[in-house]
Amino acid sequence: MKIHLIAIGGAIMHNLAMELHDNGHEVTGSDDAIYDPALSRLRAKGILPAEMGWHPERIHSGLDLIILGMHARHDNEELIRAQQLNLNILSFPEFMFRHAKDKTRVVIAGSHGKTTTTSMVLHLLRSAKIDADYLVGAQLEGFGNMVRLSDAPIAVFEGDEYTASPLDLRPKFLHYQPHFTVITGIAWDHINVFPTHDLYKHQFELLAEDTLSRGTLIYYEEDPDLKAIADRHPGKKIGYTALSYSVEEDECYVLINNQKVPVHFFGKHNFENMCAAYHVVRQLGMTDRQFIKGIRTMPGPARRLEVIRENNHHVTYFDFAHAPSKVDATVRAVRERYPHRKLIAVLELHTFSSLNKDFIPQYAHSLDEADTAIIFYNPATAIAKQMDIAEPAFLVDAFKRNDIQIIMETNVLRSSLLNMPLEDTVLLIMTSGNFGGIDVRKELGSNLK
Repeated sequence: MKIHLIAIGGAIMHNLAMELHDNGHEVTGSDDAIYDPALSRLRAKGILPAEMGWHPERIHSGLDLIILGMHARHDNEELIRAQQLNLNILSFPEFMFRHAKDKTRVVIAGSHGKTTTTSMVLHLLRSAKIDADYLVGAQLEGFGNMVRLSDAPIAVFEGDEYTASPLDLRPKFLHYQPHFTVITGIAWDHINVFPTHDLYKHQFELLAEDTLSRGTLIYYEEDPDLKAIADRHPGKKIGYTALSYSVEEDECYVLINNQKVPVHFFGKHNFENMCAAYHVVRQLGMTDRQFIKGIRTMPGPARRLEVIRENNHHVTYFDFAHAPSKVDATVRAVRERYPHRKLIAVLELHTFSSLNKDFIPQYAHSLDEADTAIIFYNPATAIAKQMDIAEPAFLVDAFKRNDIQIIMETNVLRSSLLNMPLEDTVLLIMTSGNFGGIDVRKELGSNLK
């Protein structure tokens, strides 16, 4: 087939483009900007657009399919041309469902933990030699393209609640019609699309109701909103909490079937994710013995609590955490792992939600477990997003911590990071941005003493 992807540079879209190319399709695409790693990966496959921007002349009647990414706008020139030519236009969730309509479909959804849980499921299936297609929004260790299209009997999708495309404002996960769904928890996010908590929560209720019409809902039962949703709808449901675990010296263990199994990650939230993954793979036919074998070799979650510096008296973690629930879980996990060390937590507010003054109070108490808490808030980022600037006093009040430090200049942040006292400490850096251009891995990894 001849397939053109509008907004080819997205996390899922560029992986889908590469997988289609690898499967023998003729793939082209467009985007107004493409950054690494997508840029280098598309170039290596020979499918990087020759120039950036939208080019309606690339859209012609010889195309078999247009796959439309969310990054494109409804008035995109290429999209308009495709509509004029009456071409077949699908969002990537619609395309993935059509590919997987005859497979056993699994969706991993939730406001937090879905990438980690999906990666755990995929590792366990691979360990047990159970073949599966998949779609994941982050690069996982040991995998190539993060979209797989094959004749495997199972499809595992990370289920994003964000809208499917500019032509379809339903959440992506409502397209997949799953037989098994995990919902890890509900914590209001994407305020630009779901302006109220109730509207956001309703999307997960729709997913739960749809799943229970044909299959099994696996849900985190300590989330009150999620528990209420599960109680309202009849059908097959499995509630879960955290697998039993212990933290001893420099090791963490899962306790299962009277066995103490060492694992490469820590934090209660990760043992909750592991329990969700356990129920998924058991539903897909794995045994406890296969599960135990799989978790022995399971890597730590990608982009989660990555160690960028460590010696006998200090460790620095870099974590892709931004939503309030993720920040809170990450800080608590590190505190549990290092109860006797000083914990310094640094958080960048970067996303649309985290810069929104109506949303920022959702972060209240999320940094309480840290001995020292620092917020990096770049006013230029808020201005670029056409948002009101949150003043330091507002941030202090929103986080409900009077001693929190607010840094609003990149040079001040760099100096603070490089000159911190690090004896018997843990430095936890959390962001989905770039700290105003600071290469954290390079600068801290090479300069922290």
